[in-house]
Amino acid sequence: MYGSDRDAMRRVFVEAWRKAEAGEPLQPLERLIAEVVAEHPEYHRFLSCDDAGIGRDFPPELGETNPFLHMGLHLGIREQLSVDRPPGVAALYRRIRLRTGDAHGAEHRIMECLAQGLWEAQRSGAMPDEARYIDCLRALAGP
Repeated sequence: MYGSDRDAMRRVFVEAWRKAEAGEPLQPLERLIAEVVAEHPEYHRFLSCDDAGIGRDFPPELGETNPFLHMGLHLGIREQLSVDRPPGVAALYRRIRLRTGDAHGAEHRIMECLAQGLWEAQRSGAMPDEARYIDCLRALAGP
């Protein structure tokens, strides 16, 4: 969306949510963001116009979940599903959804595999390993 400017990326979330709450017209990406934000009321306080979450760190060692990362992973998964990339992800999602009973829960399970793959890629300085990601999803989907 905005390269590596963390605050600019976070402002996209804040602005999309502000527009959604105000009933203003939304661009397609803003609509997707607003849908994800609506599913996470626990994060609404970080999306207020007073920049409550823009510059804040969310250290995992203190037990904090980064709401922007979490919601961004939801967006990434939905993008993957819309284009079935990596190939087979959409079919695996459907199987995982059947096992979990709901779309949001399925995304959370998939998120574990996606976050792990992204972390490994960042640590090694390589591209994410799609085959390993798909293997992780297959394990979640079951037989």
